Amino acid sequence: MFHRIVRIVLCAVVLAALTSPSEAADQSGQQVKRGRYLVALGGCTDCHTPGHFLGKPDQTRYLGGSDVGFYVPHAGTFYGPNLTPDKATGLGNWTAAQIVAALQTGKRPDGRLLAPIMPWRAFATLTKADAYAIAAFLKTLPPVSNKVAGPFGPDQAPSSFALKVVLPGEVLTPK
Repeated sequence: MFHRIVRIVLCAVVLAALTSPSEAADQSGQQVKRGRYLVALGGCTDCHTPGHFLGKPDQTRYLGGSDVGFYVPHAGTFYGPNLTPDKATGLGNWTAAQIVAALQTGKRPDGRLLAPIMPWRAFATLTKADAYAIAAFLKTLPPVSNKVAGPFGPDQAPSSFALKVVLPGEVLTPK
């Protein structure tokens, strides 16, 4: 029995040596790199970077929350929130698991549903590894202090510019 325990301990030591701290850091670096790629591919900056919809994205506030909202008929006006790790206005208090859950279930840690314009159903098909890569990347961003407007109910006036989703058959008339 003693020899078996010694072999198990030796195996554990060998495995620990095979995964050096630099290799673990490299794996983490690869995860962040993958997350950056997926965020770019997913078009996250479209809805979460100020100025993007106005043709002048503010890269100093990259993924810091949009200044342009979406009006969805019968639902309200929604602004892309701050995805940076700012604790007061962003995802700074969210764990990686909470970010992944929001991406893949459409639910925030407080139980509130994400805005209907958020394509979480598409993100639900990501592998867990890819979803965690996105979370890892978001956690590396510089925090941006930016509280976005809203959300606003369907009968409330938004406080900032908003794009309107037009239902089929609806006629747009200038006011």
